[in-house]
Amino acid sequence: MHYSALTSRIAGEGAAAWDIHYRALARQENGEEVTLLSVGDPDFITPGPIIDSAIASLCSGATHYADVQGKLRLRQLIARRHRERGGVADADNVAVMAGAQCALYGVAQCILDPGDEVIVPEPMYVTYEAALQATGATLVRVPLRAENDFSLRVDDLAAAITPRTRAVLLNSPHNPTGQVMTRQHWQDIAGLCVEHDLWVMSDEVYAELTFDGEHVCPATLPGMAERTAVINSLSKSHAMTGWRLGWVIGPQTLIQHLSRLSLCMLYGSPEFIQDAACTAFEVPLRELEIMRETYRERRDSVCDALADSEVVSVLTPAAGMFVMVDIRRTGLSAQAFADRLLDEHAVSVLAGEAFGPSAAGFIRLGLTVDSKQLRSACQKIERYAQECLSTTT
Repeated sequence: MHYSALTSRIAGEGAAAWDIHYRALARQENGEEVTLLSVGDPDFITPGPIIDSAIASLCSGATHYADVQGKLRLRQLIARRHRERGGVADADNVAVMAGAQCALYGVAQCILDPGDEVIVPEPMYVTYEAALQATGATLVRVPLRAENDFSLRVDDLAAAITPRTRAVLLNSPHNPTGQVMTRQHWQDIAGLCVEHDLWVMSDEVYAELTFDGEHVCPATLPGMAERTAVINSLSKSHAMTGWRLGWVIGPQTLIQHLSRLSLCMLYGSPEFIQDAACTAFEVPLRELEIMRETYRERRDSVCDALADSEVVSVLTPAAGMFVMVDIRRTGLSAQAFADRLLDEHAVSVLAGEAFGPSAAGFIRLGLTVDSKQLRSACQKIERYAQECLSTTT
């Protein structure tokens, strides 16, 4: 039977990146002790008041169709938080979506056409490729250099702009590296985008997990609100990955287009989930600070555990829930290292190549288990790296 060209555009290396994680899950389900560091799913439980709110909403009968654009109260709360951070928005500038991944896909469908080019620094999150290429647009990769700690050089981005460039997708704090773009970076990029009349898709799902430096939303800069789609969710900040609650903040016309897309694809987010999300914004939750500080402590545990290694080195992230480890001295590719680390030491990590060729020779560790388990995993990584080094020297 015939399948559409879309099916090939949404396949590829990004889709295959999770194979090692699925393999680790299968072993775990068979009763083996496997340390899963290969996915960014928080090990925390969603704070109790949020869960209670969802239950109360269900019990009160919130089991019907909801506003396709998103419940007004929730959109008002999202817009208010954006204003508190220096942005300009009201409820009409917000569309509620089924997580940030759905939000990104929707924005791409609404601003990109076949033949357009969209610039993305790489390494990049593994689903970007499929979400963007589903539109028929061409993804233009701008390498982030390991020797520059994977920081974006604005000159490299400028050099990638052509008459066909329609948009730039930027992710700060960055997955997988945890790097945070400075205000100067954003100001320089804003100048380029205004000059060339470009959209910015700003993936900010790790903004609330910033440890060092300042998170800057590009929509708050002069001339950028009308050309920026801010994509965010509660998945990481509130340990709500399974709830699938995200949003887009952008110009009203973009939000109208997203609502029409949602009408024919999602028909809105369930009301009881939106009610729970309202609670996430309205109720002071001490758990949020505890989670953020726990991730910081776990980051420091990994960095300390591998600080004296003569074989591997760590890129200290400024934000997020991942750490990149340089294993190039072992002589193995990151994929080979990750495969054997799982097979021989029962630790599951993602190979840097999954995020793009610029991350070759790195593995990504998720900070999704406690510090004791992380230190044990780091000892296994160090031990295996030493074994690799001894066989190549």
